[in-house]
Amino acid sequence: MTARTPLVIDTDPGIDDALAILLALASPEVDLQLVTTVHGNVELAQTTQNALRVLHLAGRPDVPVAAGAAGPLVHPLPERAGHVHGAAGLGGVELPASPATVDPRPAVVALADLLMAHEPGTVTVAPIGPLTNIALLLHVFPEAAARIGRVVWMGGSATRGGNVTAAAEFNAWADPEAAQAVLRSGLAVTMVGLDVTMPTVLTEAGIERFRDTGGRVGKTAAGILRQYVDSARDRYGIDGVVVHDALALTEAIVPGTLTTTRRDVVVDTTLGAGRGQTLVDRRAVAGHGVEVAESVDSAAAVEFLVERLSSYGT
Repeated sequence: MTARTPLVIDTDPGIDDALAILLALASPEVDLQLVTTVHGNVELAQTTQNALRVLHLAGRPDVPVAAGAAGPLVHPLPERAGHVHGAAGLGGVELPASPATVDPRPAVVALADLLMAHEPGTVTVAPIGPLTNIALLLHVFPEAAARIGRVVWMGGSATRGGNVTAAAEFNAWADPEAAQAVLRSGLAVTMVGLDVTMPTVLTEAGIERFRDTGGRVGKTAAGILRQYVDSARDRYGIDGVVVHDALALTEAIVPGTLTTTRRDVVVDTTLGAGRGQTLVDRRAVAGHGVEVAESVDSAAAVEFLVERLSSYGT
């Protein structure tokens, strides 16, 4: 039997973050051992409560949740994404409170402790929000950060421009200095950006499948997605939702889901119109380089998500 990959999700739930957590818990390939929370879609206190409640919904309140950075490394975040995710982050759905409490350790301490308890190179870390916590880990516990096997980050964009500004994707824009630190750190990073997430659309038919077959979890997940569907129709004119974070988790769960190319990436940390843009160099790699996701079988990725969420009803 193949050993399960130890997994950490660093997250700012967020509707698609909630789907990503549920996907990981439904996947036997990985063992979700820690969730760390970060500022982003909504404020830190809310992202932390949302993480606890999503784990409780899935019947896994035993997974520890540690709260991390409440804001970016350098400059305050000018706005959040409540207009997309709802004021509380989960599309207006109020999940039952979890019996679990927040881990008393700061996120970077909890993450460092976990990494030091595993063999080097065995733990996958999936940040699906701003990279503030991972950048802090690099600076505060570099020996622990060096033990990460793989970082699979949902963020950035190589060719499609941005979704929060004309230039920048939200997670990169929310803390460009942190993104620059992580992408230039030399860690084994895979950047799952808008180039592959935007074409990967979960339609209403797919949502209906796990709503009807995924038991209580599937029904709740479908309810959480309702506001996201409406927002996607208004913003992009699509009948469905773009599952940004769930696609990154799919790559973390099944490496090779995405076709990647090793590229040098620089993040614009200036204060102008380009702030947060991920500048992907298509010449030969001259620096550390990261794996940039460039293509995906979107239909297969959506089917993977729907099947795993449907499994909650079995």
